[in-house]
Amino acid sequence: MLPILVINLDRSKERWEKISASARQSKSLIRRVAAVDGAEIPPDAWVGFDAGLFRRNHGKVALAGEYGCYRSHLRAFAEIVENGDELAVIAEDDVVLNGDLEKRVRALFEARPSMGLLKLVNHRVKGFVRYGTSRLGDDYGRCMHGPQGSSACYVVTRQAAGQLLQKLDPMSLPYDVALDRGWATGVETFTTRHPLVAFEGESRSITTVGSRQDYGSVKIPAFKRLGALSFRTRDYLARVVYALAGR
Repeated sequence: MLPILVINLDRSKERWEKISASARQSKSLIRRVAAVDGAEIPPDAWVGFDAGLFRRNHGKVALAGEYGCYRSHLRAFAEIVENGDELAVIAEDDVVLNGDLEKRVRALFEARPSMGLLKLVNHRVKGFVRYGTSRLGDDYGRCMHGPQGSSACYVVTRQAAGQLLQKLDPMSLPYDVALDRGWATGVETFTTRHPLVAFEGESRSITTVGSRQDYGSVKIPAFKRLGALSFRTRDYLARVVYALAGR
C-alpha cells in the first residue's frame, strides 16, 4: 500500500483522531510523524534557519508556527529516506483521505515516471499549464501564477525527498512557498489541476501555524521590503518559465 505520512502535533489529539477515522474509512495506510512544535522552541534555538534571508526574501519575521511547519516536513522527508519508501504521500492532519487516492496517485506517476513531487491540493491554481492526463483522467501540470499556497498534501519519491532535504535546508521562506519552487530545488515538481483530497470542515480557518493577525504583526516596514519585492518579481518570472519550458 502507498504509505501516507501524517504530520501531527502532540497537542492536536482531536485532529489525529479525525484523520485516523478518515484512514480507516478509506482503508488507507497512515503513519504519524510527530510535528515540531515551534511554540516550544525559543527563536535563538532554531536550527537550520536563516533569519536575515527570510526577512529579505519574504518581507516578514518568521512565526514560530512557520518554523515548526517547515522542520516537520523535513522530518517527514528524512523518514521516507530512512524507511526506504519509493513513493509516499505527506499530509497535514486537516485533510480528508479517500479510497481511490492510491490508484489515482500511481496512475499519475505512471503517466510521468520522471515526476519527483506532485501536489494534490492548493489554495489557488491559476495559469495552469497541462502537461498530461493519467489513464484515470486526472490532469497534471504546472501553474504560471503563484505561489499556489498550501503544503497540506503531496506525493514525493524517495529520491526527491533526499534531494529536498538538502535543497530546503536552511529555511529562508515559508514552507508552502519553498515547496512550489521546482526551478530552485531541481526536483521535477507538478500539481494536479483539481484536488485529490479535501480539507476537513473549516480546518483551513483554524490553522496551527498562525492567524491572520499573527501574520500581520510580523510584517516589516514597507521601506525594508524592497528586497522581498525584488525576490518575488524574479521568482514570479522563474515560475512562468518553469511552467512553460518543460511542456
